[in-house]
Amino acid sequence: MTAITQDAPKSATWLPMVIIGTLFFVFGFVTWLNGALIPFLQIVCELTGTEAMLIAFSFYIAYVVMALPMSYVLNRTGYRNAMTLGLMLIALGCMLFAPAAESRQFLLFIVAQFIVGSGLTILQTASNPYLVKIGPSETAAARISIMGLLNKGAGWAAPQIFAVLVMGEFAGITTQSINALPAAEKAIQIQALADSLVYPYIGMAIALVVLAIGLRYSGLPEIDLAEEDKALNNTGKDKSSVLHFPHLVLGVVTLFCYVGVEVIAGDTIGLAGSHLGVEGAMSLTSYTMFFMVIGYTLGLILIPRVLTQRQLLALSASLGVVLALLIPMTNAQSYQIANILWGWMGITTIPDPIACIALLGLANAIVWPAVWPLALEGLGHFTAKGSALLIMGIAGGAILPLIFGLCSDQFGIQNAYLMTIPCYGFILFYALKGSQIKHW
Repeated sequence: MTAITQDAPKSATWLPMVIIGTLFFVFGFVTWLNGALIPFLQIVCELTGTEAMLIAFSFYIAYVVMALPMSYVLNRTGYRNAMTLGLMLIALGCMLFAPAAESRQFLLFIVAQFIVGSGLTILQTASNPYLVKIGPSETAAARISIMGLLNKGAGWAAPQIFAVLVMGEFAGITTQSINALPAAEKAIQIQALADSLVYPYIGMAIALVVLAIGLRYSGLPEIDLAEEDKALNNTGKDKSSVLHFPHLVLGVVTLFCYVGVEVIAGDTIGLAGSHLGVEGAMSLTSYTMFFMVIGYTLGLILIPRVLTQRQLLALSASLGVVLALLIPMTNAQSYQIANILWGWMGITTIPDPIACIALLGLANAIVWPAVWPLALEGLGHFTAKGSALLIMGIAGGAILPLIFGLCSDQFGIQNAYLMTIPCYGFILFYALKGSQIKHW
């Protein structure tokens, strides 16, 4: 297989960018389906708020369990074969949704989610360092921002497509409306809802298999880390373990915090909307994804021309703190924020607390593309393991939403968003200091 270096000309990187861009679209579509899937399965499987967040937990905990094993697979098979394997695993998980829906067995949904998460683990472990290493490190955030536009664009589309293909005649249904039905009619309605999940997920599995076959024979080149290894051998003789890189380890914690708050912003906005009686609550994730797309676009424009990766990361974290404080403070009967920002364009408005949750997408957008190049800088042959550790940080998407669910049940869903403030605080620390610590 042909190798590609960080000094390769643009003509040698366009094909990998196109291929990886396709994969990032897949990441976004599959991942942000959870925003619609969680309130959907809460109705179908009759779950509490905490139980509903187990759907996200089973998906994201796969990143912890499978990241290091997948790094060994990556080192043995190379990037292209590892990505192909990842797509096949996601397809297998999607196929399992058919029997899970027919039987309405929550445990089977959990297993399917774990398999999908495992497939995404190897795709993410391979594709993110690939993007960092195929060009100059100072523009890596811009390259990842391009991928982020595709990822979050897919995230915006996923709930909309879910609403059309799965919800169909059930559009506008909420937990309150289904619970108001007589027992017999409720049972029929719930089973009909579950059955509507089968064919869309089978179709998605088939599409993923076709994409995996195309990737396998695409000619995707490998990356060459020889120069970085040479520099590491000259200056980093004390680095005998991947854990000897503080900026990497702190980057893992940063991603743990970030993915947790990103998932909370994207996957709970539907729950919050349903709780407040907002019509079309299952498609509210699209608002969060829209603002993430805006954030990625700003990153693409501003880095490195106006702001460095670290400066924009600090601004993003600060905005997250402000919005998290506003969510419980704003009036659920007011639509003022939405009216000011987009109501004048004729776009459907949402209550102020929901608008603040959606705006968290703007605060979250630049974190992922900024942290990866900062954390992987100078790792050389430790890059695959470093990438695996960073992927393990995605566990925040499993653990923090579960804590959010507990806080929501105990203190109310709007107050639960206050738990994200320490997370944004750590992201701010990494931007200002943590990313520059090269020795313990």
